[in-house]
Amino acid sequence: MPLVTLPDLKAIIANRQRLMGLDLGTKTIGLAVSDGLGMGASPIETLKRTKLGKDCEILGKLVKDRLVGGFVYGLPKNMDGSDGGSVQRIKDLAAEIDIRLGMPYVFWDERLSTVAVTRTLLEEDMSRAKRAEVVDARAAAYILQGVLDRLRHT
Repeated sequence: MPLVTLPDLKAIIANRQRLMGLDLGTKTIGLAVSDGLGMGASPIETLKRTKLGKDCEILGKLVKDRLVGGFVYGLPKNMDGSDGGSVQRIKDLAAEIDIRLGMPYVFWDERLSTVAVTRTLLEEDMSRAKRAEVVDARAAAYILQGVLDRLRHT
């Protein structure tokens, strides 16, 4: 399934399918999933990246187990809105995942998502080691929540 528009994702949620948020890093993939009503996003885990085939195998199982109908990929834009250095890497990786899993997907500007999440974790007085374990999954939830909020208001 190709890159789709936000209205296409709204139709997926209307069918009670969930969306999965992905924060694609070079070493990890933060994962989050929406609830069945498309109202809230929850972090689920951070995968340690291995080979793409193995990563897609794990993603495919999560898609099936959690009734996921589409993906939301965080896109690392620069502060001025231009494409950051990792944008093309994320787009290429999303296309490769699409070939293997065939899920409709959108990109969402993830500027400051990790900063916002890290600030929250600091306010929770979470240790550095624990923050490292959860920051990517929480960033994925932050990105996904942005899409869910936009979908509710369009």
